[in-house]
Amino acid sequence: MTAYRFYMPALNHMGAGCLDEAITDIKTLGLEKALLVTDKVLVDIGLVSSVTEKLGGAGISCEVFDETKPNPTVKNVEDGLKQLQSASCDCVISLGGGSPHDCAKGIALVASNGGAIKDYEGVDKSAKPQLTLVCINTTAGTASEITRFCIITDEARHIKMAIVDKNTTPTMSVNDPSLMQGMPKSLTAATGMDALTHAVEAYVSTADTPVTDACALQAIELISTWLRTAVFDGDNMEARDQMAYGQLLAGMAFNSASLGYVHAMAHQLGGFYDLPHGVCNAVLLPHVEAFNSRACPEKLARVAAAMGVDISGLTDREGAERALEEIQCLSWDIGIPEGLEILGVKKDDFGILADNALNDACGLTNPIQATKDEIIEIFDAAF
Repeated sequence: MTAYRFYMPALNHMGAGCLDEAITDIKTLGLEKALLVTDKVLVDIGLVSSVTEKLGGAGISCEVFDETKPNPTVKNVEDGLKQLQSASCDCVISLGGGSPHDCAKGIALVASNGGAIKDYEGVDKSAKPQLTLVCINTTAGTASEITRFCIITDEARHIKMAIVDKNTTPTMSVNDPSLMQGMPKSLTAATGMDALTHAVEAYVSTADTPVTDACALQAIELISTWLRTAVFDGDNMEARDQMAYGQLLAGMAFNSASLGYVHAMAHQLGGFYDLPHGVCNAVLLPHVEAFNSRACPEKLARVAAAMGVDISGLTDREGAERALEEIQCLSWDIGIPEGLEILGVKKDDFGILADNALNDACGLTNPIQATKDEIIEIFDAAF
């Protein structure tokens, strides 16, 4: 067997009520003052004050940075870094979903390595581990709380930079589903489809391993089973718990197997139009996998089986088609828009979007390496 790597934070807390235990472990790290990276929504609903109070009780004071945008920007990282340095913080704690986590990773990476966040675009560009980072998760989708991926929007170029670096792997992750009960339906749907995309892309990736395949298939099964319930019955703690577990497994899969053209293309839509990442992934996923089915129909047939489809008697190609149908059905059932046109995407922009997508590191492990014209055709199919 070919040698391979598997990346994970050193410590991961999971399950309802695990935040209290996690704070005990944070205290043992010897930290005194944290830059808590979050967003204004979580401040407004009182979650930030609740967490900072718990941290304060453990002897860890917090400087709150709540300027994180839904698609975190270079300026967010720069502003957060200034606040961290002026307050003499010795660590970073992120509270929220993928946006605060990615912003926090950018801040922590530059804090220890110097320079600007743009210097680290690409794969393993940093020399030193980031500042100690603890990610407290409030959504079931991005898995950024456990991964080495950091996505930051460069406002000047209107693109999302993919920073894939072992040194952005958090020190500790916290997945307490009780923190996820307040997620609105639309956010639950978008983040859930993001998680499904992670699992599917990791499973068909050219860098997959037996470990990542096992994580991906279990994630697909859990997400396809529980996402509808989580969307329409947000207080159902079993659904929240299973989705938290499913998105974590999906993160474990793509953190080592990487992703594909769904993310490479979705990053460009998010950077160009400031669109929600999970929604872009959901719209693109069946169309990218239709393209990929030429190379890996047998794997997509197993995706269908993981989603509950009886594929006995079907050819691999037929099984792959059923997978695409199931993905599309799940997406529409939970209210994801049916195409890019509804999101305000313009066909005239497909050329530049395709060029940028082909430069995105996530596309390197797609099952088929596409031409610019083929990427444009996928955008058009999803329109």
